[in-house]
Amino acid sequence: MSAGNGGCLGAGSTVRTRIALVYGGVFLVLGALLLLVVNLLVRAGMDGETDAIVARAGGGGGDGGVAVVEAYRIGDDVGRAANEQMLMWSCLSLLVIACGAVVVGWWTAGRVLRPVHEMTARARRLSERNLDERLAVRGPDDELKELGDTIDALLGRLEAAFDSRRRFIANASHELRTPLATQRAAIQVGLDDDCGVRQVLLDANRHSERLLDGLLLLARGERGLAEREDVPFAEVVAEEYEDAAVAEHGVVRGNRVLLRQLVRNLVANAVVHNVPGGTVGVRVEGGVLTVVNTGPVVPPGDVEGLFEPFRRGEGRDRTGPGAGLGLSIVRSIAVAHGGSVTAVARGAGEGGGLVVTVTLPVTATRP
Repeated sequence: MSAGNGGCLGAGSTVRTRIALVYGGVFLVLGALLLLVVNLLVRAGMDGETDAIVARAGGGGGDGGVAVVEAYRIGDDVGRAANEQMLMWSCLSLLVIACGAVVVGWWTAGRVLRPVHEMTARARRLSERNLDERLAVRGPDDELKELGDTIDALLGRLEAAFDSRRRFIANASHELRTPLATQRAAIQVGLDDDCGVRQVLLDANRHSERLLDGLLLLARGERGLAEREDVPFAEVVAEEYEDAAVAEHGVVRGNRVLLRQLVRNLVANAVVHNVPGGTVGVRVEGGVLTVVNTGPVVPPGDVEGLFEPFRRGEGRDRTGPGAGLGLSIVRSIAVAHGGSVTAVARGAGEGGGLVVTVTLPVTATRP
């Protein structure tokens, strides 16, 4: 778990390392202050003891003055040597114990932060596909457990929000299917073929049905895959586009119907958003599908927005043949299969258009 930009350790340092170093640094400072006080007190005490010893040594007569001077000199030398030895060994001991304090701090921080690492690992495995899982932190009722319970409560609210959105899309689409079918039947039966309004109404009805089908498929892709099977990806692509170039066959673990819809939407998007006399190229290599088309030049900054629902390319309006869900559905299906989708805009010199690449995890490949 990477820490933020704290202290002079930089953004790459971990909380555990910082705790250990802070623990060792505080111990070193406090230990140095303690040794300084002890050395000053010992030195003051030794000076007093030296004076007493010298006074006793020079208490006799005769050459007492010479003996006192010699005794003071010897006492100063002994005291100085003792102070130097004590200071040296005190500093060495302080450094050794400070290193030990860092090790102890490292071990203690690891024990304290272990629940945080477990929560981080569990949180990384969570996505909108498995929001029903919880961190479920166990242990004493402390700050870490409070943090875990707060995250679990947040996950519960997110799960409810995602489920509500998915149910709304699915239910609304299902509920609107029946009146649209009734409307289409009424138009076909109630209006003559030569009626000018008949075809306009039928086109609008079909557009609404395609929109509902896209919403249902998008909601299904966002719910994830309940069942999976081994699907030859190149075979699925060939079913939707016979002229696809296959460099390597790959087996994808997923849903065959959704994968066919993914290929169908990509090819349809490449055909619809093209220019007269343009080209479409489809290539499969393992679990990588690449679709290239000519077409209007798309600004690089607008490419990511094309994957948003109801977004169309430049010059497309809401009465056109598409519902604006093609690339959104492609991304939703790819993510449901554990894959990803990227798009790159081609320049005017390359004929414009896009290069869309779908990457899916494969279980086996063969030339």
